[in-house]
Amino acid sequence: MSLFDQSKSPPGDDLQFPSGFLWGVATAAHQVEGNNENQWTAWERAGKIKSGDLCGAACDWWNNAECDFDLAQELKINALRLSVEWSRVEPEQGRFDATALARYRQMLQGLHRRGIEPFVCLHHFSNPLWFEQQGGFLNPEAPSRFQQFTERVVAVLGDLCNRWVTFNEPNVYATLGYVTGEFPPGRKGEVGTALKVMTAMARAHALAYRTIHESHSQAEVGWAQHYVVFQPVGGVLDGWIAGIQSQIFNEGFFQLLENGRFSFPLSLGAQAVPEVRGACDFVGLNVYSRFHVTFDLKSAGQLFGRVFVPDEAPQGDCGMEKPFGEAFPGGIRNAVKRASRMEKPIYILENGVPDAKDRVRPWLIVNVVQEMYKLIQEGQPIRGYFHWTLTDNFEWAEGWNLRFGLVALDPVTQKRTLRPSAYLYREIIHRNGLSKEMIGQYPLPNSVSAPWQP
Repeated sequence: MSLFDQSKSPPGDDLQFPSGFLWGVATAAHQVEGNNENQWTAWERAGKIKSGDLCGAACDWWNNAECDFDLAQELKINALRLSVEWSRVEPEQGRFDATALARYRQMLQGLHRRGIEPFVCLHHFSNPLWFEQQGGFLNPEAPSRFQQFTERVVAVLGDLCNRWVTFNEPNVYATLGYVTGEFPPGRKGEVGTALKVMTAMARAHALAYRTIHESHSQAEVGWAQHYVVFQPVGGVLDGWIAGIQSQIFNEGFFQLLENGRFSFPLSLGAQAVPEVRGACDFVGLNVYSRFHVTFDLKSAGQLFGRVFVPDEAPQGDCGMEKPFGEAFPGGIRNAVKRASRMEKPIYILENGVPDAKDRVRPWLIVNVVQEMYKLIQEGQPIRGYFHWTLTDNFEWAEGWNLRFGLVALDPVTQKRTLRPSAYLYREIIHRNGLSKEMIGQYPLPNSVSAPWQP
């Protein structure tokens, strides 16, 4: 049987994307390379991975990333986002590893040979142990140390990469590391500290931005912003709390790049960083989930807004302790509308769902692509879409519990098996858009209050 039920005759025409649109996948070094030595390695050894799993060889990219590059080529993917592991490049402060840099150069060359454009991310959650021991981004010298790392990486890889992502999700790094304690260094309730960390990362971003442009003036530099939709259940209090939660989580880094400072109330006690203003050539968006919010006096840790996912809402597999979030294609619109205020090109640099059995992923992909098409027709400058991720990988504090891959991975045998969603994505790329049969096969539910069947 065909992947799509041809017996249905849905309304509407095929949707065609602009020529040159990038259809990619996104990855992160620590999650795919295996056997790194960074603060996440120490976190794992301290027993902080919720599932109790070990990263081990991960997807074995350090030895054989080309295996997955071949899969990406088979799926007709034309762009791939990967990160450079700082702890490999600079294992000791001031000592740079030429062999590691040569391996990254080999990876980028391999992508180019396969007709795949690389997007290189310089920081995706992981720090060298020496940097972490010095206080991470709370150390006053952190921005300049990140700049030195950037300078060395760009000197070796700059001719092979035109688009650079300085930081992945600085809001997540700061929030989960200093407010919820789910990421290293595991500190909790330190909202002011989290804002200091984001400010330092913004300074580091600005330095990296200028460092890259000094040697490669035509390069494009941006960052990846995680954007979550906080949906009030109803009522004035619900709306007020949801707005505050969105302001704190979604807005901070946008404000620093737009104005060189946080806006009220985040500005209380925070330093201005005028050198950061305007330091980006594109905005990267990582969009996954919607959370529902209702006022709750028992939820002081969430600013008295209880955050939850209705049981009947579309969602993938659950995390070890809580739902990952509602799979919400409309979140793309919320995020793009916010990013468009910066008047820069926009890339969806991550979007996906944890879904080992591929129940929800095909539906999500089709409806997100449809939402992007509508936004492009409205004039929004979306230039590419990167699905998270190509192959199942080690999902940070969740370990192997959450499976985001178009390709299923057995981490013991390293066997890879393409899921149905991989073939679906291949067909979308081949068409450079959606057929009306695809749209009809995966309709949106009428509302989250109605039962939803994957």
